[in-house]
Amino acid sequence: MSLLPVFLKLDGRVCLIVGAGNVALDKIGSLLKTGMRLRVVAPLALPEVQEMAREQRIELRQRAFEAADLDGVALAITATDSSAVNAEVYRLATERGILCNSVDDIPNCDFFFGSVVRRGDLQIAISTAGESPSLAQRLRREIDEQLPDDLGPWIEQIGSLRREVLATMPRSEERRLLLHQLAERHACEARNCPARQLAGQVPHGAQAGKVYLVGAGPGDPDLLTVKALRLLESAQVVLHDDLVPQAILDLARSAQLVNVGKRCGVKHITQEEIHERMVGLAREGRSVVRLKSGDPLLFGRAAEEMAALEQAEIPYEVVPGISSAFAAAAAAGISLTDRNRASSVIFATGRHAGDKPAQSERENATRVIYMPGRDCGHLAEELKNSGLPDDLPCVLVSRASQPDQRVVHTVLGDLGEVESLPAPSLLIAGWAAARLAAQPEAIEEWMHSLA
Repeated sequence: MSLLPVFLKLDGRVCLIVGAGNVALDKIGSLLKTGMRLRVVAPLALPEVQEMAREQRIELRQRAFEAADLDGVALAITATDSSAVNAEVYRLATERGILCNSVDDIPNCDFFFGSVVRRGDLQIAISTAGESPSLAQRLRREIDEQLPDDLGPWIEQIGSLRREVLATMPRSEERRLLLHQLAERHACEARNCPARQLAGQVPHGAQAGKVYLVGAGPGDPDLLTVKALRLLESAQVVLHDDLVPQAILDLARSAQLVNVGKRCGVKHITQEEIHERMVGLAREGRSVVRLKSGDPLLFGRAAEEMAALEQAEIPYEVVPGISSAFAAAAAAGISLTDRNRASSVIFATGRHAGDKPAQSERENATRVIYMPGRDCGHLAEELKNSGLPDDLPCVLVSRASQPDQRVVHTVLGDLGEVESLPAPSLLIAGWAAARLAAQPEAIEEWMHSLA
């Protein structure tokens, strides 16, 4: 179907609406914004329609439709439950050369109403030629989320400046370039600058029934990832640790905030209760952010919480954060891997799970080895020569978080047989990877979610 998208000036023209139910009420609300004079004809009318008539915002003829109702009309709309009435109005309107729209009745339509995004004088209309109004509405919502709220006043300012330019400058290339420059929208320094929000907007927020394990970073709100910020702004519930500062919690504008942390070993809630809350809230259809200081995968009990969510079959996603180790090094002005002084970094905690059997010191660490090389055989031999066993779990990750990432699970004894993976890649080796290797499909999906 070939349609002509136009924006009509209809102020003061008469529009006939046949019907006064809920569908008609929606059309009345939209058409009143155009400045049209609305004539509504129906035997029965909603109280809201009757109130509009008493306020003289519309003309209400509370009776059955008559052909004379089309006198002096520029547009006609039928919104009744009777297909016969709708067809009759369309036939008579067509005979008089009046454009007519029959709601949800494509054959009896000369035009279609689009789903409209408005910012003052700015209007973006979406049409599917009546094939899928629901799709048009979804697209309208997505576009609406990406447009700054102050576009309307901004366009008014552009219009005022444009009129000044047209009145004071003769037609020239200089004037043309200046008019184009007026339409350039520059970002300001403030985080809530509309242009900055427009540039950084992402259409999807926290999903209902899903849990997000989110890293809050070292404490500075400016060090949050864009994804973490978006989830905080859209989540319904935030279960946060004690160490997350108020400045970051304030970014969760409409969420319920629940402190599930502990300080100096004093527990206000057990880890099992945290699991129960995450699972229970997700099953209620809530979007849940489990907010952890630093990065959730470094001493954040992420392994236990992922296991609990998987066991309960709750969808989840891990959103990494900047570790406090990196922030501390930055504050001190040092590099953790100064090529002249250090080729490795060990992350350790002063607290341990007291009920777990002790491991040897060499096996107690998870090794993350950057740039393992194309042939891992030599690296595997070095690790085995240092005393590590052949059955030590290993995970090779190539191009992590990118669309073409690859994840390969193996053990140290077979590491040399793994095919070469595209760079950049890294190796994770240690007993902490045993859980990952036990459920390769679930973990590969989790790693893909980091993209």
